[in-house]
Amino acid sequence: MKILFVCASNICRSPYCEFVFRKMVENDSVLKGKIEVKSSAVFNQMTKINDKTRRVLIEEEGLDPVTVDAHVPSYVKNDRERFDEADVIIGMTKFQKVLLPKRYKKKYITLSEAAIGKYESIPDPWLIDDYNEYLKRMLIIKNYLIIYFDKLKKDFS
Repeated sequence: MKILFVCASNICRSPYCEFVFRKMVENDSVLKGKIEVKSSAVFNQMTKINDKTRRVLIEEEGLDPVTVDAHVPSYVKNDRERFDEADVIIGMTKFQKVLLPKRYKKKYITLSEAAIGKYESIPDPWLIDDYNEYLKRMLIIKNYLIIYFDKLKKDFS
């Protein structure tokens, strides 16, 4: 199964999902080797991961800085292969579906819908200056990831 997490610019929410969810999958005997995880943007071409996202991934999630720094933001207009190959495209808001090319819309679901079966917008933390507030937003995302992970694990068992 190929999962593609998307957000506006692939510098905050979607790379966080990619790194955290991939780590969860790689550390699980049921899902390891059965799920591939990537991320991309639907709106904006950026050049590097957000500094606060980088900090959360390294300090809070224990990821290797070299691995995090190797993330190059992807964008739908120049990386269609990720979108073509994805079995499911998971976004943060319904608006991201609007920005997707038509052929990918049928694969799209929001993270909250995938996790809990109902829509709840996941706000973009990009404009938040305070690290602790930023971290709170990322932990909301992590909670959805945990729920979705548990659902997938049951499906693959």
